[in-house]
Amino acid sequence: MGPGDRPSRPLYTAAERQRRDASPWTLVQGVLAPVQFLIFLASLVLVLRALATGQGQLAAEASVVVKTLALYAIMITGSIWEKAVFGRWLFAPAFYWEDVVSMLVLALHTAYLAALATGALGGQALLILALAAYATYVVNAGQFLLKLRAARLEGAGPRQPHFAEALS
Repeated sequence: MGPGDRPSRPLYTAAERQRRDASPWTLVQGVLAPVQFLIFLASLVLVLRALATGQGQLAAEASVVVKTLALYAIMITGSIWEKAVFGRWLFAPAFYWEDVVSMLVLALHTAYLAALATGALGGQALLILALAAYATYVVNAGQFLLKLRAARLEGAGPRQPHFAEALS
């Protein structure tokens, strides 16, 4: 008996799905996630430009601060959402690994703010730290996209046979 033979726990119980659908925090997360991603893309361009050309350091640094503030907003509202849906502020079983990686993302972004505020890192090193934070953010965003896809597939109910399968 292997892992594929074990029944998997659904992402949401019926009660959790109902709480998720009724929570205003679901909409907040649905708005903040793409906004944060757009901020990330703009900031990534500015950071890469500053690293490549040596120009626009201040704009790149400011964009990482804006991205970090957006991250804090989505993390705080996400933990409120998790409490509303799962009864836990963080690390609900359905989102455990996403939350673990989110903590790393948050730590790297916070380290960036601390280094910027204290001058602990020079310009190029600061932007490399931002890229490390952004790399973990991309992994985390991918985790959440996979979870969103799983939730949609789970919510679609039992798999309907494809037309060709129905004919055979």
